[in-house]
Amino acid sequence: MSGRNPGGARAAGALGRRLVRVASLAAALGLWQLLTSLDVTLWLRFEQFPTVVEVASAFADRVGTETYWQDLGHSLRRIAVGFLLAAVLGVAAGTAVARSRWAADILGPLVEVVRPVPAIALVPVAILLLPTNEQGIVFITCAAALFPVLVSTRHAVRALSPGWEEAVLTMGGGRARVLFSVVLPGALPGIFGGLSVGIGVSWICVISAEMISGEYGVGYRTWQDYTVVDYPGVFVGMATIGALGWLTSTAVETLGRRVTSWLPRPADRLPAGPARAAAASASAASVPVSAGSVTASAASAPLAPAGPLSPVTPVAPPEKEPVR
Repeated sequence: MSGRNPGGARAAGALGRRLVRVASLAAALGLWQLLTSLDVTLWLRFEQFPTVVEVASAFADRVGTETYWQDLGHSLRRIAVGFLLAAVLGVAAGTAVARSRWAADILGPLVEVVRPVPAIALVPVAILLLPTNEQGIVFITCAAALFPVLVSTRHAVRALSPGWEEAVLTMGGGRARVLFSVVLPGALPGIFGGLSVGIGVSWICVISAEMISGEYGVGYRTWQDYTVVDYPGVFVGMATIGALGWLTSTAVETLGRRVTSWLPRPADRLPAGPARAAAASASAASVPVSAGSVTASAASAPLAPAGPLSPVTPVAPPEKEPVR
């Protein structure tokens, strides 16, 4: 029976998606170049915007300077320290609130009161509370990512099936075993969802904090370019911020996919078409006809790993006719 190779079809689909993404970015840059080079004014005033060529030239000049890489290093260090602190504190506090009644009563009201306050509004608090601007920017970055991680962890832990915990307790496991074998592995998808949101919010707030009270950093340099009316430099800073945010968010999502590789994913399914039909017909042809053979094959087949301590439903034996 002939059919397409599922691996080749999946690779062709991935290549097509990459081409579409590159084409969409190229189309946006081409439209930007066209509108700014022709000085189009249709309610929106593009005559004051720098062209793509001017921004690219400014970017090439800026990359060759030591100041650019120094600013890049300062921003990355602030993000790394603040985000790691938020990840540790958010996962710990979210798990505690979801698992402990005392933690929910003590921390829950504080979280709900402070969570709506924008992290950038904490700049005066950071200035009054912390001795240096560097520590204040890290504090704001941590506060920005903390609540998305905490809330996502809390919901993920509360959504876990109690059967997993009961299975560990039945086998003699204690609270530590339940925490590290059931709670944290089972909540990982939700945790990484919060981390992915938190890293984006962290970049927004660290750039804003650098503009307000920073010294060095991509946000600080972008604001300085604006004050001296260097608009190509402003767009260089914006492009740098976007690239850094995309790279760090991609890194978090990639790490999340690797850590939760035991989960079933839509990408693992066969694409629609002849390949799926061929796989379905082959699977149907391999199913035993008699109930006894179904039970025997199910008992002898190895269990596929579905995650840490995931419950497996046993196959019920066929019912026997009553003896007369």
